[in-house]
Amino acid sequence: MMPKAEKCTKEIEISIVTPMHNEEGCVREFHKRISAALQGMNTTYEVLLVNDGSTDSTESIIRELAADDPNLKGIMLARNRGQCTAIYAGIQESKGCYVVIMDGDLQHKPEEVPSLIEEIRKGYDLVSGCRTNRGESMIKRKLPSKIANYLMRATSGCQVRDMGGLSVLKGKLARSMTLREGQHRLIPALVYGMGGSTSEVPISAPPRFAGESHYGLSRSIDVLFDIVMLWFQSSFKQRPIYLFGRISLVMFMLASLVMVWLLYEKVFFGVHMGTRPPFMGCILLYLSSLGFMSTGLILESLTNTYDAVMGNKPYQVREIVEKE
Repeated sequence: MMPKAEKCTKEIEISIVTPMHNEEGCVREFHKRISAALQGMNTTYEVLLVNDGSTDSTESIIRELAADDPNLKGIMLARNRGQCTAIYAGIQESKGCYVVIMDGDLQHKPEEVPSLIEEIRKGYDLVSGCRTNRGESMIKRKLPSKIANYLMRATSGCQVRDMGGLSVLKGKLARSMTLREGQHRLIPALVYGMGGSTSEVPISAPPRFAGESHYGLSRSIDVLFDIVMLWFQSSFKQRPIYLFGRISLVMFMLASLVMVWLLYEKVFFGVHMGTRPPFMGCILLYLSSLGFMSTGLILESLTNTYDAVMGNKPYQVREIVEKE
């Protein structure tokens, strides 16, 4: 079903959220190009540049630009906290109807932001840019990205092909989300899991304008753990007892079957069972079963407490229909 188009009623329509960490060679060019792109749309906007503890001149450049541009806001984090935290800080400071999340190294072209805004104005909750003709290394970047995106689609059910790229969300939805480190790569899947509608538009993937990439092998490992967590949340509806209870039950049943076999041999054939390896294996399985069940119950209690304190809701109301 096609989403219902909405009209922005806020003073600011578009908020650009961009984390910056040691991007002194890109800041001015990014600001010039994103400002030109947004001014060409004839809309109200703000650009939020989040300085994530840079050790070069990134902060001073942001201060200089903010002094001359009333649409630019510089957000200075006390120290380097990582890309996801910087994005989250920028989102929380945003005021726009739509929040655009993009990199500051110009691998996300500012000139392509209008196409995403045009798509989300149709009523989608999130629109993601799908990178085409990527000129990056096949082994280091493209292949790991393809595998990660495939696994995230398989585990979440969200069919967005490029999860971690340029994206735009409805502002209210974006500001309601609590992002933990690394979850910026999962935003489309998280929105989809909340019941949000998603769409994609093709975008290009130019090389970095300046500087060096901050990504390495450790990022691929982190993504793997993120996928495991996404699978856990998607498959078991954020109920730890469903997962750990199933594991506990399988272990208990396996141990019980082996124990029945051992007892049968003991009663009918007089085979001593106390020192046999299968008997010791059964004891370990019973103890492991108890451990997994206890872990599930503890995590269940912690999850309930966390949700109650944070006021988390696992859904999004798209529309309320009532008699006028």
